[in-house]
Amino acid sequence: MQEFRSALPRFRFIAIALTSLLVVSACARAPKGPESLPAGSEWHEFQGTWTAAGNRDMMRMGRDRRASITNFNGSLLLAGPSRPAVGFRAEALLLNDSVTGMVGRAVWTDEHGDQLYSELKGEDTATGNKIAGTFLGGTGRYAGATGTYEFSWRFVLQNEDGNVAGESDGLHGRILVGPPRTPPNAGGPAS
Repeated sequence: MQEFRSALPRFRFIAIALTSLLVVSACARAPKGPESLPAGSEWHEFQGTWTAAGNRDMMRMGRDRRASITNFNGSLLLAGPSRPAVGFRAEALLLNDSVTGMVGRAVWTDEHGDQLYSELKGEDTATGNKIAGTFLGGTGRYAGATGTYEFSWRFVLQNEDGNVAGESDGLHGRILVGPPRTPPNAGGPAS
């Protein structure tokens, strides 16, 4: 019975990892959307689900404080009539401090290989762990992209070996795609 209990977390991790792999594979076969998003002033609103698995290295800083670095790989499926794409392979690298909160970076890669970059910020509260993302541009059809998204994260696996897996809750946002914006006087002479 003890062997079964010790194998259960590993089985859950493998099951979640395989499920994520199947979802990513399904995204690759999804019907292709438009080759490019229309540039300009049209916001693309979306909702979705992000599932991912990864590794976490944790360091204790006294009795009540922890710091960790976590890398996640998984899939992101979007819904909504103006979503930028159906699915993405999603990667994130996070630095979390139980006192100051979380900062991180994410890369979403669509079925065409175009990437969308974002920075993540979050904090744990008594009522949940809100995470806010800000788009920083990207490649291909996401070059110059701006916008925001937010969600909460729920861990479905956390074990002593540092294996973690989870899923988003309430992910929603909006994105504006257009040419990269140049700040006023960028590269020009100062007045």
